[in-house]
This record gives sequence, C-alpha cells and structure tokens, in this order.
Amino acid sequence: MTHSLANLQSELIAAEIDVLRVIYADIIGTIRSKDLLVSELDKIHHGGPTFCQGVWVTTTQGGVLDGADVLSNGLEDFVTQIVTDSWRALPWEPGVAYVVAGANNPDMTPNELAPRTLLERIVNEYKELGLVPVAGPELEFYIADVNDDGTYRRAINPSGRVYTSGATVDPKGTFLHLLRMLDRLRIGVFAGNHEFSPSQYEINIWHGEALDACDRIWMLKAGVKDVIARLGQAATFSGKPWSDEGGSGFHLHLSLESPTGENLMHDASADDGLSTIARRMIAGIMEHAPALVAICNPTINSFRRLGPDTLAPYRANWGFDNRSAMVRIPPERGGGTRLEIRLGDGAANAYLMTAALLAAGLDGIRRELEPPAAAVGYAYEDESCPVLPMTLGDALDALRADERLRELMGGPLVDVFEVMKRDEIERFTEAVGPDMPDEVTEWEVKEYFLDL
Repeated sequence: MTHSLANLQSELIAAEIDVLRVIYADIIGTIRSKDLLVSELDKIHHGGPTFCQGVWVTTTQGGVLDGADVLSNGLEDFVTQIVTDSWRALPWEPGVAYVVAGANNPDMTPNELAPRTLLERIVNEYKELGLVPVAGPELEFYIADVNDDGTYRRAINPSGRVYTSGATVDPKGTFLHLLRMLDRLRIGVFAGNHEFSPSQYEINIWHGEALDACDRIWMLKAGVKDVIARLGQAATFSGKPWSDEGGSGFHLHLSLESPTGENLMHDASADDGLSTIARRMIAGIMEHAPALVAICNPTINSFRRLGPDTLAPYRANWGFDNRSAMVRIPPERGGGTRLEIRLGDGAANAYLMTAALLAAGLDGIRRELEPPAAAVGYAYEDESCPVLPMTLGDALDALRADERLRELMGGPLVDVFEVMKRDEIERFTEAVGPDMPDEVTEWEVKEYFLDL
C-alpha cells in the first residue's frame, strides 16, 4: 500500500467512514463506481481497484463494442488511481464517502481511454506555457416523478417560473433538500434555483482549476442522481427529455491564470478589456467549433436543444454579454474576465468536454489566431457566421475531418468516442427510422434519461 492510501485509510477511519465509493467517468459520460471497505483499504495495491477495459466501450444499454481493439484484445484490465485528497463524506448516506479516480494501465502508464487522463494532459500542456486553466461549470437538469409503468413525468408543470425558488417550484421540498445535501458534500456548491422550464433546476458551483472543477462537477452529478433517487424520484441531465419544454445546458466558464493566480484574460488597456491571449483562445474555439459540437452535445437527443431562437447555440460565433452566441463574454472584467461557452448540454462528459475546449483554445494560443468579429444583437440571424452541425452524424463528420483537433487531443479516446456514437445513430435508425421525429421518442428516453 502506498503512503497516500495509508493516510487516506486513517483519515476515513477518523471520520467514521467505513465505505469508500470510487467514482470515475467513462467515455460516454456514465458515472462508473465501486464500493471499497475502508477496513480492507490497506490491501489495495497500485493506487486503486482494477476494472475491465470493456467499460470504455460499453453502451448505455449494455452492448460491448470493439473500439481501440478493447474487445479483440481480450478485455484487459486497467487500474484506477484514487485521488486521495478528493474524498467527500456523503451526508445523505452516513459512513460512505465519494472519491474520484483516474486510470492507469497495469504497467502504470496512463490509460489513454480515460477522459480524466486526457484533461490532465491538456492542463499540463497549458502549465508548460505558464498558464493555469480555470473552469466554472453550470449544469441544468430536470427532476421527474416515476410513473407506475416506469415512465417519467415532470414533477411540476407551471411555466414562467424561471429564477424562482420556494414551494411553488419545489412543493415537496426535493430541491431544497438536495441543495442542503450538496452543501454538506463540500464540493463548492453555493446557490441554486428553478430554471426556465417546469421541473428544470440549476446548481451553481464555484470555479477552480480545471481538473479540480471537473472532479467536483462529477461528484455533483453523482450526488444529484443519488439524492433524488433516494426520494423516489429521478434526475436527468439529458439534453432535451421533453419535446414541449427547453433543453438542459452545460455552460462552461473558462479563464487562464498565471501560477500566482493573476487573471490573464483581462487587459485594461484594450477597449473591450480582453487580453491577446483571451482573443486567441476565442479564435481557437471558433476555428474548431464544428468538431466541438459532437463532444459537447454527445447524444442524438442533444440536437433537439440546439437551433435558432432557443437560447442555445446555432452558429459558430461569439459576443459580448450575448446569450444568443455560442461563446459569451460576461461583462465582468479584472479577475472575473472569462469566456462562457454555451455549446454543451447536460449529458456532456465534463472531463472530455473541458479537455476538448481547452485543446481548441490552446491551438488558438499557439498559432496566434485572431477571432472573427464579435456578433452583435440577435446573433441567430447573422448569416456571416456559419451554422453549426445540427445532427449528431454531421457533428461526428466534422470531428473526423478536424485532424488538428484530433491530433491535439491525441490517443485513441476520440476514435472510441466516435465508434460509440456511430453505434447510437445506427441503433436509433433501426428503432425509429432515418428521420428525427418532432417528438422525443421512447428510444431516447430509455437510452439517456437515467444514464446521463
């Protein structure tokens, strides 16, 4: 046992934790986990429990594909790497704690199919340039009641309740209980409210260095699902679970700091307050926008959320405090200068999405790219900016064609992601047909509602 795991065992025993729940992200965004008995933690070797590599190529419905030769190589092992200082006691389940994990191969080289491994590498490439990526995630989700036949219905239905709280939008106290539990989880949650659509909510979590922020958002997603399920309801981050209401976004605020914590996105001498490095980062994201769509909107259902007049992106554009643009520059300057990328939906894998956006931004910085002119006004109608891919198939085609972004992200992960997503398209077509129906289908609900 390593010294760090020995210390972890002592800390957990002192905190009266007897079960450690190791959680990590697979490629499609499902939360995978294993419960370890703390009393046996001293017998764990190599940093964490092993899992079958088949988890990287397992669909939401249990099919196992052969991306990166995982299946044809005999479904080998990988070894999780417990991030010892990430553990958090679960206030709704005494004696149990979450801990996040990375992944290595059995020879202790980094496992390149693990999304957290990819993000860690991209962050280190920034740090080699003296830059520290900072991320602030915003996630929307729905709370649903479960019908006797296993289908779902929205917990409430009155409309027009955006930015409200209290009994009118939370009659059972479900959301208030959730907020209190997440506060006690110590992951940086500081606020929450009812969102635009009935039964849709948002939790606000403090920003932080990108890897830490994604670790905390992973615990937040796990916690939301766990707490709501214990109350006999269901929570979903699926992009568009109901046809007649709005989609759930995953907005990601990104900035860069110096190693001493100085915000490097701000330039007081510039008319717009943006630094050169901020503009180059915007330019990189704009250049790779079509390819980024697939990673930020990773399901067929995601594309029901995107489009004109949706408050979700439609064109590859950016603007100052403009919510009709793909990238919004919030009005704060100084230490609050940042980009808000509004492209992702709630089903996106936090590690993979953050890694892809940072890789695109890094390309802009290294190549000293300049962004197009900022969009002004209602940007959906600005035909000078290209329309983004509006189906998963088109987005995957754009990702395949973007050789530079694929090279930046490196390794087999993007190839496996594409294998998984092409399989979803094939299964959807077999079940529903080649055309997207106007209504959310039973297939989409079954595929995405609880898993993502």
